[in-house]
Amino acid sequence: MKPLKEKISITIDADLLVKLRQLAEDDDRSLSQYINLILKQHIENKNKEQ
Repeated sequence: MKPLKEKISITIDADLLVKLRQLAEDDDRSLSQYINLILKQHIENKNKEQ
């Protein structure tokens, strides 16, 4: 069963958004998928630090 998804609205600096879009494209992912991936990785790294 796939995890539930929720839509949110956020504000991102324009220069960061340009870079995120490029990284997502380079990784052959949608922007949403890419942001999800890097957020999960960040949380995993934070949990390992604790």
